[in-house]
Amino acid sequence: MLPTCLFVFASAQNEDLKGVDLKGKVQLTRNGHPVNDASNVVVWLTPLGTTPAPTLPPQQRSEIPQLVQKNKSFHPSLLVIPAGGQVEFPNQDPFFHNVFSLFDGKRFDLGLYESGTTQFVKFDKPGISFIFCNIHAQMSAVVIAVNTPYYAISNGHGEIGIGGVIPGRYQMHVFHSSVSPEALQAAEREITVSPGETFLGAFTLAESNLELAHKNKYGRDYDPPEPDSPAYVRH
Repeated sequence: MLPTCLFVFASAQNEDLKGVDLKGKVQLTRNGHPVNDASNVVVWLTPLGTTPAPTLPPQQRSEIPQLVQKNKSFHPSLLVIPAGGQVEFPNQDPFFHNVFSLFDGKRFDLGLYESGTTQFVKFDKPGISFIFCNIHAQMSAVVIAVNTPYYAISNGHGEIGIGGVIPGRYQMHVFHSSVSPEALQAAEREITVSPGETFLGAFTLAESNLELAHKNKYGRDYDPPEPDSPAYVRH
């Protein structure tokens, strides 16, 4: 089932250059049936043509988000940041981790680092980075770096809110980790934000039955866990 989306129209109230708050709704489906939890759908708008490109303020150190490694998982499993921003990767497990990303987006390898230490990665260009651990195959997360302040992540009810959008033409981008790349691309479209409306629209995304398969950072299958290895021994 291909995702569908309504065109987006927004209101600038009294002035074209006055930002407005847009609200929308997304429904996730699986095998043609609605999914109860419609959270973690990311929507972002990038300007087209003569639409003013918003300035992204520099990231302050106090604003650096964390992707915490704990209980052999990343917390949270999804982050959206302005392009050029950093993410901190603290290891709060009592054993080693090795965080890497070799997919599109930011390519990096933090190497092996122990409990209680941390690393930083700068996501210097827009893109979607799939994050894994080279030791624990079950660990995965996504960092999306965007060159726009106009983005939102849906809540469990599928509600989306993007504030302060200047009227103009935009490309609407959509992401969800359980939706195929082909379906996500089909959901993209050009939209017009113009005075008179504040409703972002309602759209549907069909989850895929396929999970993102990945190898370790060497392109090989993961080795079976070794209980006596530094990756599993508690300090």
